[in-house]
Amino acid sequence: MRGFARLLTGTALAVAAAAPAHAAGTGRLDVYPATVIPGAQVTVNTAACGGQGSATGDAGAVGAGVFTLAPSAHEGEAIGQFKVPPSAQPGTYEIVAQCAEGDKQVKGDLMVALSAVQQAQRQVQPRGSVKTGVGGALGTDPVQTAAGVTALAVAAAGGTWLLHRRARGDGI
Repeated sequence: MRGFARLLTGTALAVAAAAPAHAAGTGRLDVYPATVIPGAQVTVNTAACGGQGSATGDAGAVGAGVFTLAPSAHEGEAIGQFKVPPSAQPGTYEIVAQCAEGDKQVKGDLMVALSAVQQAQRQVQPRGSVKTGVGGALGTDPVQTAAGVTALAVAAAGGTWLLHRRARGDGI
């Protein structure tokens, strides 16, 4: 299963890397890369705000907060960046930008995936006992465990003493 997840993550990252960094003349918010791991830097841009337009971006859905998109060297595009928090959970998040002039709002999707190391850390290790109906050798209470060990030690010492007396002929 882990190999399959790595294959899907690798494929998604390869597709995201092949996507263009910007698309002039579009009415949407382009997110690059579209798939990231927590802690990564993300660049967003849009041509929806016009020639020298700027915008205010909101990446609060992923926990990154508000950021600014400023006019860029690309014709008519506003560009901005934000960092995905290291604590971000896997999933798809909507990133929104509000143009400074007018009431135009554009949206784009960001997918957060776990790296192989993070996936290994998140795996749950089994713990506890198996419910077989037979019972366990040791209880969970340390006082009861100590009392049981003490009772076994006294019984073993007493049995040894009695066998020793019998072997010497002292009788019981």
